[in-house]
Amino acid sequence: MAVYKAPLKDIQFVLNEVLDVSQLARLPGYEDATPDTIHAIIEEAAKLCENVLFPLNRTGDEEGCTYENGVVRTPKGFKHAYDMFRDGGWTAVTCDPEYGGQGLPATVGFALQEMFTASNQAFAMYPGLSHGAYEALSRHGSDELKKKYLPKLTDGTWSGTMCLTEPQCGTDLGLIRTKAELQADGSYAITGTKIFISAGEHDLTENILHLVLARLPDAPGGTKGISLFLVPKFIPKADGSVGERNGIRCGAIEHKMGIKANATCVMNLDGAKGWLVGELNRGMPAMFVMMNAARLGVGMQGLGIAETSYQSAVAYARDRLQGRSLTGPKNAKGPADSIIVHPDVRRMLMIQKSFTEAARALSLWVGLLIDEAHSHPDTDKRAAADDLVQMLTPIIKAHFTDMGSECANLAVQTYGGHGYIRENGVEQFVRDARITQLYEGTNGIQALDLVGRKLPMKGGAAAQRLLGEIAGFVAKHKADDKMKEFVEPLEKALGRVQDAALYLMQNAMKNPDEAGAAASDLLRLMALTAMAFMWNRIVVAAHKGLAAGNDNAFYEAKLTTARFYMARVLPQTTSLNHQIKAGAATVMALPAEAF
Repeated sequence: MAVYKAPLKDIQFVLNEVLDVSQLARLPGYEDATPDTIHAIIEEAAKLCENVLFPLNRTGDEEGCTYENGVVRTPKGFKHAYDMFRDGGWTAVTCDPEYGGQGLPATVGFALQEMFTASNQAFAMYPGLSHGAYEALSRHGSDELKKKYLPKLTDGTWSGTMCLTEPQCGTDLGLIRTKAELQADGSYAITGTKIFISAGEHDLTENILHLVLARLPDAPGGTKGISLFLVPKFIPKADGSVGERNGIRCGAIEHKMGIKANATCVMNLDGAKGWLVGELNRGMPAMFVMMNAARLGVGMQGLGIAETSYQSAVAYARDRLQGRSLTGPKNAKGPADSIIVHPDVRRMLMIQKSFTEAARALSLWVGLLIDEAHSHPDTDKRAAADDLVQMLTPIIKAHFTDMGSECANLAVQTYGGHGYIRENGVEQFVRDARITQLYEGTNGIQALDLVGRKLPMKGGAAAQRLLGEIAGFVAKHKADDKMKEFVEPLEKALGRVQDAALYLMQNAMKNPDEAGAAASDLLRLMALTAMAFMWNRIVVAAHKGLAAGNDNAFYEAKLTTARFYMARVLPQTTSLNHQIKAGAATVMALPAEAF
């Protein structure tokens, strides 16, 4: 059976020894975010994940959501779990105290996101989407909207969604047909159909706030004419309680491959009353606040699935007896050895382990950077941190979800035929993981975002900042004999990133297809290098731990896993560089009719 135990020891190691989370308490507004406080919060969340959310993961998948006459019901136990989640204050952890939030750093939120999604991805999406709506409203909503809606999103009595996709448009939002017409009272009547709306209708909260992209009749064409509107399921009364039903209703729920316990809805708007968020015809910048938060959140889903897949695979590999070790029996008194003795099983487990531990470090570093970008008193440091977050967002979304899917498949492979059987639980991870590579912008779109927007951002200064961080680390540790076996492969991978980026600079201006053909390979090349950078930082912390003489087995395992990554995973950067420099011709030469 699938298993999950919150990786508290490793989270604490990354926070305290790799990243030094104590620096958070020195940022304005985060004075109470001490390591002890953060540890207590994460420990409490682990209990909720292990004892409440994870047991509902498989039953929620088996039962799914149900739809009848416009009403959507979540699986048995979800409403009770959500009430516990809300009553425990988990919806409010990183929200502004002005609206009833706890005001804790994003770093804490990232640690919690991993555990929530690892234990129950479908459940975690409900509060996760609400927080995205909170972020968009808090940054772009009017004071009136913020005062009316943010306290309810913060305490979790109301939830939120993002309504972008329509039957004729997904990635190309310029094709949106949903229309908004100004009313005499200053509101807008919204009419249209949205599809694939996660958590669009459910029974967990008393109201649902939909953030809807729509176009005024006289708006410019394309994305420049899109506006963002807040459309509540129930229109609030003057006293803040729910009032009359608005003209937005669920027309159906999708029958999906995975995340069956999260309602994916068709939402029909028939003159629904909405209020403008931000400026007219400037809906995309406002929505991208929510979208960028969602992309990082989806990346955390990839990490969460990878972690649960890994833990389940390890548990099975230790218990399953099949065959004998190639170097002689290890379980001489038994009929066979456990499969964890076999090199190929070890290979699969090490791929998962080497990913999850570095990904955890990278995601929590991004959390720290978000906190610096938000609260650091130095303007330049805020800008520098934001540059790094912008660069790493498509990398985390795409690479983490690609690897989440790969780790889920490796878990099934480890189980063998038993992994393919539904009752053992790991086949669900494969189905749940698959959507993460698709929603909030497919991973191909993330790659195009990296190449087309992020690399040229600020004249390339943001990209240079990320590469400079890695180069600075290499320069600092290059002469350290203990670090040589880790720093040298990192330095070579960094050189390949620079070489590939130079190739694109020289060729993409002449032929834009060069950028498109190279984008996914370049993203993976940069992702593998960023992960190697995090492994190097982990190794530094592990050497300090060994020098202190504490828990040697834990730190030695870090060094061993780092060696696996450098020897077995990072060499992929060589072939990726060759693939990029093979050019667009090999991709584009075949005529469309020849496929």
